[in-house]
Amino acid sequence: MFLLSPQDKEFFIRELTRLLDEQINSVRRELNNLKKIGFLRVKNKNRKKYYRVNPDFLIYEELKSIFQKGNSRADEITKKISRMGKVDLLILSGSFVGKKEGIDILVVGDIDKTKLSSFITTELQSEKEIRYSVLSQEDFVYRLECKDKFIKDILSDTKNLTLINKLEKMLE
Repeated sequence: MFLLSPQDKEFFIRELTRLLDEQINSVRRELNNLKKIGFLRVKNKNRKKYYRVNPDFLIYEELKSIFQKGNSRADEITKKISRMGKVDLLILSGSFVGKKEGIDILVVGDIDKTKLSSFITTELQSEKEIRYSVLSQEDFVYRLECKDKFIKDILSDTKNLTLINKLEKMLE
């Protein structure tokens, strides 16, 4: 939960027990273990203990990277978005890879934007708004050929998850 959520996301024990479908004593024990090794920080607010990741933990970035790469949620998102039409390229960025700025989802292809908007609102919406952009294949190739900064930045960022990639075919 902590490695796949935004760095500043806080959880309280009962929230974690519901999300993980685990017993409160098990969750409490593991939270204490993670706190002891320095992975979590604790804050008391409204008579509840809130836990959040310690970004200064020695191997935080490495752990986060491993979990993001193995995140089955990304596969689920890919499958659902690919059912909305023809998807040539799908990139998860921004909040999906732990960044606060930039776009979160880039879709290149011909998809139903209403379905995508509904999916993002109902299934992906967290406390933070998900930002997305949908480009046609022609618009994407044009922007790529013009060396558009937005396209160049999103393609060059190695943290981004490229999930469906037919980029080579688009450029032929």
